Amino acid sequence: MHSALKTLGDLISLASVNPMGQAIDSGIHLEHRVTDYLEDRLRKLGVKYQRMEVSPGRDNLLAWYEAPSSGTRILLDAHQDTVPVETMNIPPFEPRIDGGRMYGRGSCDVKSGVAAMLTAFEKLVQERPAHSCNVLMAFTVDEEYTHTGSSALSVMDHQCDLGIVAEPTQMQLVVSHKGAVRWKIMASGRACHSSTPHLGDNAIYRMGRVLSLLGEHACHLAGSTPDELLGPPSLSVGRITGGQSVNIVPDSCSIEIDRRLIPGESVEAAMDAVREYLKEKLSPNDFEKIEFGEPWVRMPALGSGSATAFLEKLQNGLIAPNGQKPPIGGVPYGTDAGPLAQRGLPCVVFGPGNIAQAHTEDEWIEMSEVVDASERFFHLLAHWEGA
Repeated sequence: MHSALKTLGDLISLASVNPMGQAIDSGIHLEHRVTDYLEDRLRKLGVKYQRMEVSPGRDNLLAWYEAPSSGTRILLDAHQDTVPVETMNIPPFEPRIDGGRMYGRGSCDVKSGVAAMLTAFEKLVQERPAHSCNVLMAFTVDEEYTHTGSSALSVMDHQCDLGIVAEPTQMQLVVSHKGAVRWKIMASGRACHSSTPHLGDNAIYRMGRVLSLLGEHACHLAGSTPDELLGPPSLSVGRITGGQSVNIVPDSCSIEIDRRLIPGESVEAAMDAVREYLKEKLSPNDFEKIEFGEPWVRMPALGSGSATAFLEKLQNGLIAPNGQKPPIGGVPYGTDAGPLAQRGLPCVVFGPGNIAQAHTEDEWIEMSEVVDASERFFHLLAHWEGA
């Protein structure tokens, strides 16, 4: 079995579930089990590495390869965490092989990318090709929720010239992706007995009026000027909570909003547009009784011009075994490339798998893609200075 596949199986068996803001279960949550495993691999490899705490139980892990001759330094970034597992219909932490696929949580997003990058990095260290570039290998935390790992990495003096972020892109060279802002809107009311609802003020009814208007605003966004690669921005309400009991008129209700940004949009402008739309359409009484929470996700979009100067070398270095260069495109989801590029590092996204397989109840990856990605990463890094 190829070393990248053995590594992927090891990683799947180590739970690193992102709690996504919920109560922490010490048995499956946070990334420390994966970090320990990766640190042991780096220690045995004999490279310079550093484990950096981002928050309790959550450490970025960095490792350096210095090429035989000085030159470009490339950042390889892959995140350690996965999404939750409650909806899965297969054992999430028991890697299973069937029909050329490996199943398990994180198999696609993005432990396959971790495995492909790590095995390429190990081979680079062991062989030290004459025309290789310098590499900073980064395994980051908390990509799936608030991107604290990549944000911490972005403010370091990493001295990198280009970043390559591992995500399931179907071996497409992604040069642009959407950003995101997520926040709560809270509606207040007045509680009373449900047999006399006229004596209260139903916060859920008020939020219903807000939701109707947000649906209108989402339609306006869908019809707005699109980005050439990414299409228009979008808005979705993904969660609603409210009330205490069915026999009590609710005095509170809250929703959680996911607003996807295209390059050129800011978090503040997107939130202000929602606020102004609600202010214009709601009654003064309703508007006075809603409140915007502080966003917990501020993910910048990745603009298509970030890494233009490197695209030819990237396409030549990441060429497929059949000689086909990876196509260039954009994706609607966010990645660690957002915070890194916002701080001035040219970035692209590349890796095995299809985003349609990520986060699913039976998550899987084609094993041949993992091997292919590992070999492409090595080829790129080993021949960079001579490409």
